Amino acid sequence: MKLRFFFLLLAALTGLAALHPTAPALDGAWRQINAPAGHTFVLTLADGYAMETTFEPSRFLGSRGGPVRVEGSSIALNVEFDTRDSARVGQTETQPMTLQAARLTLGKAIYERLDEPSAQTPLAGLWRITGREGENGQVNAMQRGDRKTIKLLTGTRFQWAAINPKTRQFSGTGGGTYTLKDGKYAETIDFFSRDNSRVGRSLSFDCELSGDTWRHRGQSSTGGKVSEVWSRER
Repeated sequence: MKLRFFFLLLAALTGLAALHPTAPALDGAWRQINAPAGHTFVLTLADGYAMETTFEPSRFLGSRGGPVRVEGSSIALNVEFDTRDSARVGQTETQPMTLQAARLTLGKAIYERLDEPSAQTPLAGLWRITGREGENGQVNAMQRGDRKTIKLLTGTRFQWAAINPKTRQFSGTGGGTYTLKDGKYAETIDFFSRDNSRVGRSLSFDCELSGDTWRHRGQSSTGGKVSEVWSRER
């Protein structure tokens, strides 16, 4: 039932975008407001990619995601990762599109918008790590392959995932909220699949954004040095 809700939600968002092509209805973050007590269901969409994650305040429950596309009155998801069932990776799953007024109501599930992209959210979109700074201070480009680390950002939320769709390998994911102000990018962790003790931590990075290249420097949640280059995926 939960899986069906996810696809119907994507369908509803896409249907709204089709009715209002200039409205930012497809991209953004959404939360189920009548979820079971203590559970948070968050869906993020940007640049034709979707991630859905379920978590409790101190426990990661599951996540899935992949590219989405509109096919007439339906929407198709190409599953690139699924922490609950890796057998779904590589499958294309299609669901009909439905829409119920301005609020998204899917069966008994009701969703509200958390944010939407704007001119004030230049990081909103899908990114892929493409380089890391070595001990010599030089950036080492990462060879593009099947394994990838991607990060999806909306107006206020982020989620990264380390995956290999070809082998169905899932290496980890984490996410939460972020801010960008005066060259400082800051994250607050809401969930982390590898280590729940990191939930609630805030990390701050120096941020340089130039076109489709994003570089940030700072410290990771374990205290290690971070100096990475991310490139926008389109």
